Amino acid sequence: MAKYLMLSTLSEQGLQTLRANPDRLREVNKDVEELGAKVLHQWFVLGPYDFVNIIEAENASVIAELSVALGARGSVHTQSYEMLEVDDLLKLLGG
Repeated sequence: MAKYLMLSTLSEQGLQTLRANPDRLREVNKDVEELGAKVLHQWFVLGPYDFVNIIEAENASVIAELSVALGARGSVHTQSYEMLEVDDLLKLLGG
């Protein structure tokens, strides 16, 4: 399975929802699984993004569907990047 870095920023609506119902965060992670992906790691961060997530999915199409589904709710904006293990990169480079 491929791994993706997903950076997310909560909208004002998302911040209000999180504050009123902190457990919503875990519920969203279950929604992610229903869409065919899995949150492997998740951190709340200070800076321009609110969350850093490491997500596992079959392919980029699953991540695209996930991003659209989450974004359509109006509570979050995401940016996603596919990741390769360094050892896999070295194999590609013949190392």
